[in-house]
Amino acid sequence: MGEAVMTRTFPLGVALVSLALAGVGCQGASETEVAADAAPARSIPTFSVDPDWPQVPAEWKLGDVSSVAIDADDNAWILHRPRVLPAEDAGVTAPPVLGFDPEGAFLRAWGGAAEGYDWPQREHGLHIDYRGFFWVGGNNCPARNLPRLEPVADDQLLKFRSDGEFVMQIGKANASGGNNDTQNLHEPADVFVHPPTNELFVADGYGNHRVAVFDADTGEFKRMWGAFGNTPVDKDDCPNIALDSVPDGPGPPQLSVVHAIRVSNDGVVYVADRENRRVQVFTMDGEYVDQILRGDIPFARNLALSPDPVQQFLYVGGGDGIMVFDRQSLEFLTTIEGDGVIGAGHQIQTDSQGNLYIAATGSGFQRLLFTGVVPETIQ
Repeated sequence: MGEAVMTRTFPLGVALVSLALAGVGCQGASETEVAADAAPARSIPTFSVDPDWPQVPAEWKLGDVSSVAIDADDNAWILHRPRVLPAEDAGVTAPPVLGFDPEGAFLRAWGGAAEGYDWPQREHGLHIDYRGFFWVGGNNCPARNLPRLEPVADDQLLKFRSDGEFVMQIGKANASGGNNDTQNLHEPADVFVHPPTNELFVADGYGNHRVAVFDADTGEFKRMWGAFGNTPVDKDDCPNIALDSVPDGPGPPQLSVVHAIRVSNDGVVYVADRENRRVQVFTMDGEYVDQILRGDIPFARNLALSPDPVQQFLYVGGGDGIMVFDRQSLEFLTTIEGDGVIGAGHQIQTDSQGNLYIAATGSGFQRLLFTGVVPETIQ
């Protein structure tokens, strides 16, 4: 800790590198912005919309699709919110979790309230770990008073097998004690299990303002941190208010809607700090490394990594599409948008072939087929 803070801001068309020479977490630091020279030709990924994916059984209706996850066989699993559908659709509402094979054919569906665990009131995040376990979390805030939801906060994570068999629960519904609570979450948005350490990294989330790390087998709490590696602080901000803009500089000292999290193969942690419009980068232990800040547009809505061994590309939902960055340098490369792309999405994921999946809540969901990497000069 205590190293200089580097903040990278990337307005459309021109990459600006902003160096905030200040202690970690200190605000009001002076910044120097230097326009980068036109970059040489570099490689960018290209995609096309898959119009035939997936084939949802005709007898079922889906609510808002909030998340998508990919298993080891490149089957895609979506998580949706059945309770947003009107009561008259109860007989045709699909279970919350549905799976599709790589061709888009339906596999099976499961999930929902049952004895032995607290199914979330408002389904939010789905992750399939390297052992094939499914992790489900929710983000219901009782103060929202959403229709057909109980006034219960989703302060838990659930672990299942691929057939829906319950394995473990971390935390309990409506039980959070805030950011210092090591037993419960508070409306967790997303999780990722890092195979080398078998650690569960939680973007926690809508109610809390932290990254929380647990043992993926036992659920034992291990560590946590906030923005810039700071100690997370409780704030009464449920329901959350979307920002129209963010202030100049490196941004607030606390996270605000920790919406997505990914850990690269080489052990770098990427955190989507959605309402502060930034992606923050950390070591495995929570030491702040760098960030990408885009205060001019809605940014850091979600995260995904390309599947190549070095994970060359970092995908981030921003503006009207999926923005692509070089993962190691954090340089902006291009935006995947237009031509039928449904937008920045709510949560995103890639499969082993490089295809990109978008879950966009009220806007639907889709697969973008990876069509290769091409050279392009970034102006």
